[in-house]
Order: sequence, then C-alpha cells, then structure tokens
Amino acid sequence: MPLRNILVFGATSAIAQEALRVFIQRGASVYCVGRNPDKLSAIIADLRVRAGAGQKVEGQAADLLDTARHPALFAAAREALGDIDAVLVAHGTLPDQARCESSVERTLAAIAENGTSAVSLLTLAANEFAARGHGVIAAISSVAGDRGRQSNYVYGASKSLVSTFMQGLRNRLASRGVRVVTIKPGFIDTPMTAAFPKGGPLWTSAARAGRALADAMDKGRDVAYVPGYWFWIMTILRHVPERIFKRLKL
Repeated sequence: MPLRNILVFGATSAIAQEALRVFIQRGASVYCVGRNPDKLSAIIADLRVRAGAGQKVEGQAADLLDTARHPALFAAAREALGDIDAVLVAHGTLPDQARCESSVERTLAAIAENGTSAVSLLTLAANEFAARGHGVIAAISSVAGDRGRQSNYVYGASKSLVSTFMQGLRNRLASRGVRVVTIKPGFIDTPMTAAFPKGGPLWTSAARAGRALADAMDKGRDVAYVPGYWFWIMTILRHVPERIFKRLKL
C-alpha cells in the first residue's frame, strides 16, 4: 500500500529531495523539515508545483541538533497532515576526518549531528507508531557504518550507531506492525561529496539513490544498500580478518 503522509527530517539533503519528488509523484502528502530556510522554501515550492489536487506540501526550518524541539516538530506535522504513516530521517553532514582527529569537540559534534540527533527522532517515531500499530520508519545510514576505516571512522561510527539502533527498533517493532527501513548509500554524487573525485563505476546519482530510497520505504524493506551492489562490497570488507584489515589504507 503506497505511503500517504510522510514526515521528512533533513528534507534539504540531495537524496531526500529526490525521494520527496518520487513520493509526490506517487500521490503522497509530505511535511518537510530542513535547516536552511531559503533552500527549504524553494524545495517546498517545487514540490507544490508537482503535487496534485488533495496533496499537501508543508514544512518548517529547524536545527535538528536541538533535540528539545523534536516533539513539537512531530506535533506540527500531525497538525498539517493528519495521521502520519511514515517518517524519514535523512539529515547529516560529512565531517572532516583530519580535523576531528585533532579535536574532541569536533568529533562529538559530528557524532551528535549524524548519530544521536537521529536517535532522538527515531525514538519519538518508534513510540508513536508502536502505539498506533502501523507505520514506516526509515533512516539514511551509510556503508561507512559497516566497518571502521581510517579515512572516515568518525562519520562511520555515527552511522554505525544509526544502523545498530535501527536494527534494535526493527526487532522491537516487528510484532507491532511497524516497518523499520535502514538505507545504506555508497558513493552518491551530492553536494556533500563535492570534494571527492567522481566518475568511477561505484558512483551513482542522487536521483537514482532517492528513487531507491522511496522504493525501499514503499516495500518496507529491512535494509537497502544503494545501489544494491554495495551489499556485496561491504560483505567482502566485513569478512576481511582484522589482522589484515588494520594494515589496509582505506
């Protein structure tokens, strides 16, 4: 059954924007939360042009690091859309690994932005949907969370937190009629990865990733690697013995 009323945190991210267009195309109403008010306004305006009669496109700007405000964001979305049947947590940033290594404050800030703030939103969504006995909860994690690597282990640690938390929610909510979907993108061509050299076979577009995300939520998949070939890549990397893996330059 297609999702109808979707609350999206991190709506200004490139992947979330593409997923929102798919949701609108499929007839859903959406409530968009993002940090940048100008960018969010432009996204909402674009979605309203695409929406059909009866579809609602609403939202507000918010700093999602302010976890005390999270319950009010859920309340605003319910007021705008009515019964919410899906929540997507898509916010986050890619921290500078070298700067994090030299600063405890930067490391903890990166983990808060990519990890613990998401946990706050996911906890609220889980409790709300568990009480109702239905709903879809999705979060964008990353293949980086599957195994710590020297090049991005701070980001990877925060995403590993999200993945493990989602796994626990999935186990907790399976008997409650709530589907919990973990999205694990690989190399996606977005503004967040602007500094990376691109063009290799492992890179894909934000449009393709957004559609895969929307499909995974509609189908209620447990874990979706985006694109799917990252499942095989990360399966291999997870099984490399630690005595060998620790010597690799990854």
